[in-house]
Amino acid sequence: MDANEYVVRTKGLVKEYTMGDQTLRALNGVDLDIYRGEYISIMGPSGSGKSTLFNAIGGLDKPTSGSVFINDVDMAQLDAQELAYLRCHTIGYIFQTFNLIPVMTALENVTLPTIFAGLSTDDGIERGIELLKIVGLDQRLHHKPFELSGGQQQRVAIARALANNPSIILADEPTGNLDLKTGQEIIALLKRLNVEQGVTIISATHDLKMLDISDRIVWIRDGRIDKLEERKNIELKMGEMEGEPVH
Repeated sequence: MDANEYVVRTKGLVKEYTMGDQTLRALNGVDLDIYRGEYISIMGPSGSGKSTLFNAIGGLDKPTSGSVFINDVDMAQLDAQELAYLRCHTIGYIFQTFNLIPVMTALENVTLPTIFAGLSTDDGIERGIELLKIVGLDQRLHHKPFELSGGQQQRVAIARALANNPSIILADEPTGNLDLKTGQEIIALLKRLNVEQGVTIISATHDLKMLDISDRIVWIRDGRIDKLEERKNIELKMGEMEGEPVH
C-alpha cells in the first residue's frame, strides 16, 4: 500500500433521489480518500448509503453534487466515451449475483472485457487462461455458469474483473450469495490478489469476516461516514449486529 498516493478521492459527495414530492438524500457530503493498494470495506446497515457510495466511486451512478476523483481524474469532467474508457481500463467490478453471461464459457466470460479494451483474440485468450489459473479454475475453462458452483462462478467473476489489469476492484457484496466456507475462500482470494497484484479493493459488504482482511473500514450511516477505522484498532467481538460498528 502506497501511503503517499491516492487512487480514489471523494469530495462533498451528495446523492439525492426524488420520488414524487419527496427528496431522499442517500449521500450527504461524503469525503473519503483511499490509498493505492489499500483494501477497504464499506459497511453499514441497509439503507445507509454504502451501495450508493460504491456506485458513485465506480461511475455507475452520477452524484447530485460533489466530485469523485479516480487517479486524480475528476469523473464529472469526462464525456460518455471517456468515462467508458476509464471504467474499462481502470476499474474491475464484482457483483453479488456474479452477472456472468449464461451462454458463454468461463474463458469466454473472462475474455469479454479484453475485446472491449481492444486486445487481440489470441492475447485475450492467453490472459483469460492465466487469470482462471490464478483463481484456481484452469480445469474449468470451457464450463458454462450452470455447470459451476456458486463459488466457482464468483471466481470466474473475479478473474473477469482482473481482465484489463485494473488498478481498482469494486466488489459489491462478493460473498452475499455464498455459503460460509465458500465465502471465506473468496475473501482469502481477494486478499491474496490485493497483496500479490497490488490492486486496490473496495468492497461494499455486510460480511463481518471482511473486517479481518481490510486495511480500513468505512462505516456509513444516514448517508455520512459515521466512523473510519484501521483494522489494527478494531477488536472483533462475536454476536455484534451486522453492519454495526464494533467497539
